[in-house]
Amino acid sequence: MADLRVLLIGNGGREHALAWKLSQSSRVQQIYAVPGNGGTATCAKVTNVSSVKADDFAGLVTFAQENQINLVVPGPEAPLVDGVEGFFKQAGIPVFGPSKEAARLEGSKTYSKDFMKKYNIPTAAYENFSDYEKAVAYVDRISHDIVIKATGLAAGKGVILPTTKDEAKAALKQIMVDKEFGDAGSEVVIEELLLGDELSVLTFCDGYSYRSLPLAQDHKRIFDGDQGPNTGGMGCYAPTNITTKELTDRVDREILEPTFAGMRREQQPFRGVLFTGLMITADGPKVLEYNVRFGDPETQTVLPLISADTDLAEVMLACANGYLDNCNLTIEKKFSATVVLASPGYPNSYPKGAVISLKNPPQGCTVFHAGTTLDGTTVKTSGGRVIAINAVGDSLRAAVDAAYAALDDKVIDFEGAFFRRDIAHRAFRDNKQASMTYAQAGVDIQAGNDFVEKIKKAVASTKRAGADAEIGGFGGEVDLSKCGYPEAPVIVGAIDGVGTKLMIAQAMQKHDTVGVDLVAMNVNDLIVQGATPVMFLDYYGCSKLDLATAAAFVEGVADGCRQAGCALVGGETAEMPGMYQKDDYDAAGCAVGTVTDSGRLPRKDAMIEGDVLLGLGSAGVHSNGFSLVRRIVQSAGLSYSDACPWDKSTTVGASLLTPTRIYVKSLLPILQHIKGLAHITGGGLLENVPRMLPEALAAEIEFGTWEIPPVFKWLRTAGNVAPSEMCRTFNSGIGMVIAVEAAQAETVATTLSAAGEKVFTIGRLARRDQGEACIIQGVDSWTP
Repeated sequence: MADLRVLLIGNGGREHALAWKLSQSSRVQQIYAVPGNGGTATCAKVTNVSSVKADDFAGLVTFAQENQINLVVPGPEAPLVDGVEGFFKQAGIPVFGPSKEAARLEGSKTYSKDFMKKYNIPTAAYENFSDYEKAVAYVDRISHDIVIKATGLAAGKGVILPTTKDEAKAALKQIMVDKEFGDAGSEVVIEELLLGDELSVLTFCDGYSYRSLPLAQDHKRIFDGDQGPNTGGMGCYAPTNITTKELTDRVDREILEPTFAGMRREQQPFRGVLFTGLMITADGPKVLEYNVRFGDPETQTVLPLISADTDLAEVMLACANGYLDNCNLTIEKKFSATVVLASPGYPNSYPKGAVISLKNPPQGCTVFHAGTTLDGTTVKTSGGRVIAINAVGDSLRAAVDAAYAALDDKVIDFEGAFFRRDIAHRAFRDNKQASMTYAQAGVDIQAGNDFVEKIKKAVASTKRAGADAEIGGFGGEVDLSKCGYPEAPVIVGAIDGVGTKLMIAQAMQKHDTVGVDLVAMNVNDLIVQGATPVMFLDYYGCSKLDLATAAAFVEGVADGCRQAGCALVGGETAEMPGMYQKDDYDAAGCAVGTVTDSGRLPRKDAMIEGDVLLGLGSAGVHSNGFSLVRRIVQSAGLSYSDACPWDKSTTVGASLLTPTRIYVKSLLPILQHIKGLAHITGGGLLENVPRMLPEALAAEIEFGTWEIPPVFKWLRTAGNVAPSEMCRTFNSGIGMVIAVEAAQAETVATTLSAAGEKVFTIGRLARRDQGEACIIQGVDSWTP
């Protein structure tokens, strides 16, 4: 019997999804959407209403009474926080939604955090502040990463994730002094930044009983790879692949049960649907936030998973009237994925009024409108997040593929429409990851070695006076005294690039540090041959020259040259459309140095068994191995703007862009006291140390004798990279190795330490019979 007349408040994608599901109820006779959108306007049983405003509560009550409304469903948070439930309660009309008092769980971040603390609900450590100066002082005192939240409603924009203390202070000024979010910023919550997988759960509750829908994962960032600014949500999928029974039981036991029990103890039982944002940390699930209404686009994702024989209107009435435990709610054992299409320019300013072309979606797919309006019979854009396609399938892969297939078939189309192409990307990473290697990442070190061997004959054919034309060392030499320039020095040249580290620079829009890298990779190769760098030239190739990018890069090159004490004497810039795409660029550099004949390194004939190997600490990954680094980061589901798991003071990208250490000025004063140097670049310790050794000697390096920077520990664990592969791909914490006579080792180490280097005694030279030229003893003890 169709006896329900529903008043639905709101005009977003969430409200269209609710109207779509409610219209399937045999009990629902009519739905009035205030104001609704282009989707609700064409939905069965739904009439859009413009005669009364969504924030005119008295007018809504009058409309409800005149139209025999017997169920009210507020969609957005604002009417609930402002107390719309009380107006209809006084009129005797059931409302699916909490009271004004209970809605403070979303309306006040301060209240919700204090509530969680009172009832021992796991959440991030936090402090509340209404005084700007005290908030700034707190930021100065703490050392952990933070999130700053305006305590009131700020249209989804009042949460800021600063990466530095300066950014945090600027955010506090923006919120508390400049009143960027109005009264919502009169008080702020500063809380610890949690790391892990972010999920959300929608839970129906009648004040006592509760029933949850499948855990979902939203995609807030505007661009693929979780890049760019935050949005209201560009897509979602459910259930997530980390939703185990153990996890859902913990969420129920540790979070939902104490939440609903706590609300009863506060004498404001929660009735409606509670959105709980969760971070699944190493210590278990913790609450990020409460919302007192359906999420968007979570609603468009989870409602299609409710079985056809489940009556959403019945569930809502049961929540409003207190009998949810006697109500059928069945979830299909399927998967759902939603992709949101946005207007060009979103989340900044965007045009409105573009005509939307719509086709009938294929079976299993549903179109949900958000920022649309119906102009006669034409649907037009009216918002930033315009419309979404949802697909349900027997697997998550099937659901995601069906959604994108519908978009590729132009089921939805309008001028400038864009959407993310990687919804559910985190679900498709390998949980049981095979050990990663540099070769799997697309770089074969052995192939490079083989290439050198293959071209040696051709190179040797160019031999001339002063140059033996042999390759395989760190740089090339020409003895000018043998070229007709008496008493002239030996010129040493080195040429190198930065590699795929540039891709991270492009993603982060930070280009100066890779300029330093370019210089470092070259001048460090000069110093290992005993040469003093005197000049540097660079090459910059791109599709179209961007002045700011190129200028920042060259500023970095100049910085590197100053650190090395050489002059930047020239360069070449090449625009090559078609060779490079969009903002891509590549760079190479050439450094030239000089050395006397007697100062050339390595002095292989002077090396003997027992010579000591010293290691100079690296600044991080430096500039090699980034094809593997990027693969591990992607596999871990991280974006470069995410908080850094190995250094909480920064982001993933900023940490990885730490420039290569330049050792030139530290090493120049001690060159006469050493026998050889090895710059640890591509090939790691295992491939580079042998380049300075005679064939009769091998390097025996003792693992554990130097500090391994946290980034390498994380890469080892996150990529399940074998210890030997780590030492063949990365510098693993040692950027330069020095061979020195045992009697001189302490003096050399002391001098280098005084110059600011971290110096470690890492091994010695031993006789080599037929084994490897570099042996790292105990490396297998490097456990994740």
